[in-house]
Amino acid sequence: MKQIIRRLARVGDSSQCRSANTNGKNSGLRQSNVREVPEGHVPVYVGEEMERFVVRTELLSRPVFLELLRRSAHEYGYEQRGVLRIPCTVRVFSTVLDSLLSGDGAHSDADLIRYIDCDA
Repeated sequence: MKQIIRRLARVGDSSQCRSANTNGKNSGLRQSNVREVPEGHVPVYVGEEMERFVVRTELLSRPVFLELLRRSAHEYGYEQRGVLRIPCTVRVFSTVLDSLLSGDGAHSDADLIRYIDCDA
């Protein structure tokens, strides 16, 4: 896990961006030329279409994100170069991210993990 987090600090180049900003709402940036990653955030690429999301690093310690990172390591290995890829659909990742950012506690991490399991 430490290897993945160290790599995250070095990753950050793509021409497609969907940003989850710090106020908990998605800014909706897609297919823009934004290449910079705000401090305290990390870019991840999701699904076969490799859609880019910029995620707050504090979310990486959540159990559902740890599960997604574990699946990424299993799918792509720790030696993967370049970007951090998350092996789930964009729809599922968006739902998980929106739930985490809403902060309303409507879905537990266990519920979200079951949700990504259903899509696998």
